Amino acid sequence: MELRRIELYEIWVKLREEFETSFGKTIERPAILIRVEEKSGEEGWGECVAGEGPWYSYETWETAWHILNEFIVPKVLEKGDIDIDGYENLVSKIRGHNMAKASLEMSLWDLEAKLRGIPLWRLLGGKNRHISSGVSIGIQKSVDELIKKVGDFLEKGYRRIKIKIRPGYDLGPISRIRDEYGYDLPLQVDANSAYRIEDLDVFRKIDNYALLMIEQPLHYKDLVDHAELARHIKTPICLDESIEDVNDARKAYYLGSAMIINIKPGRVGGLKETLKIHDFWYSVANRPVWIGGMLETGIGRGHLVAAATLPGVKYPSDISASDKYFEKDIVEPEWVLNKDSTITAPERPGIGVEVLFDEIKKGVRRSKVFSRT
Repeated sequence: MELRRIELYEIWVKLREEFETSFGKTIERPAILIRVEEKSGEEGWGECVAGEGPWYSYETWETAWHILNEFIVPKVLEKGDIDIDGYENLVSKIRGHNMAKASLEMSLWDLEAKLRGIPLWRLLGGKNRHISSGVSIGIQKSVDELIKKVGDFLEKGYRRIKIKIRPGYDLGPISRIRDEYGYDLPLQVDANSAYRIEDLDVFRKIDNYALLMIEQPLHYKDLVDHAELARHIKTPICLDESIEDVNDARKAYYLGSAMIINIKPGRVGGLKETLKIHDFWYSVANRPVWIGGMLETGIGRGHLVAAATLPGVKYPSDISASDKYFEKDIVEPEWVLNKDSTITAPERPGIGVEVLFDEIKKGVRRSKVFSRT
C-alpha cells in the first residue's frame, strides 16, 4: 500500500447515558479517528480508544494525539509503501502506547481489505459471520435500577449480561439478578482491577452464583496473584488489562492466571497482535477468548466485529448495537442486533460500513492532515 495522505480527527462523543465502572463515570468520551488514503484514492479508517483520563490505561487521547502526530504518522508517510508487517516493524521501537499504534494499524487493515475487495473479517481468517453479542452494564445508582436495566436489555434481545462490580457493589447485585432472572441467564462480572487477593472470601461467595467468569478481579499488571486466586475459586478468571500482548498471554497460561482472555484490539496494539493472542490462547493453550469493547463509535466497532468472527471466540463479545451507546452513530448502516442476539459481519469490503464524514466534521474539535510530498 502506497499511502499519500493521513488525516487525524478528534471528536467527542456523547453517550446516551452515563456509564460507570470501578474507576469512574463516563458520559462523553474523546475519539481520535484516523483516515488513511492510498495512491489509488481508496481509504481506510481506524479509531483510537484512549480515554479522557489515565484510568483504564496510562494512555489518554492527548498522549495518543502526541504519539501519532510526532512519531507514528511521520514515520509511516516517510516510508510510503507499507504493509501490516512493515507497520509493526516501524513502530516496534516505540515502547508502549498500544492504543495509539492500534488506531493507525487498524486503518491499514481496513484499507488492505478494501484494496483486495474483501470484508475485513475474511482477511483476518474469521469463520463465524454471525457473532454472539453480549451487553455490558455499568454500576447503577441502586440495585433496583440495575434489575430494570437488565430486563430492558433482555427485552431488546441480548442474551448474555455483564455487570461492573466493585467492593460493596458485588454480592448484592449478583444475587438479585439471579433471584429475578434465574440461573439459566448467562451472567458475568467485571471488576476492572478493583479487588485484592485479600478479598478471597468475596470471590468464594461469588462462586455460589454460577457465573460465566470474573473479569480482571485483581491488579491490572498482575499475573501471580490471579494464579493464586484461581487455585481457590471455581469461577473461571478472565484477564483483560493484564494482557497487553501475546507474551503476557503466554505467561498467564504457564502461571495458570486465567482460563479466558478478553482481547481488546485497541489495548493490545491492533489486529495483528489480536491474531497472535487468539492463535496462542485458542490453538496452543486450547482455551477460549472473546472480544471486548471500549465504547467505540461505529468505526472502531467495525474492527471489533471483524475480530469477533475468529474461531477461538467462544463467548459472547462486548459488541453491542450502535443504539446501546449513541443516539446517532457515525457510520451507515448502524450496527444492529439481530433477533437471535447476534450481530452480522458485513460482506462489503473492509469494515463493511460507510463512514459519515459530514457527521464527523460537525463534531471535530481539532484535526491534522499529513500529505506525502
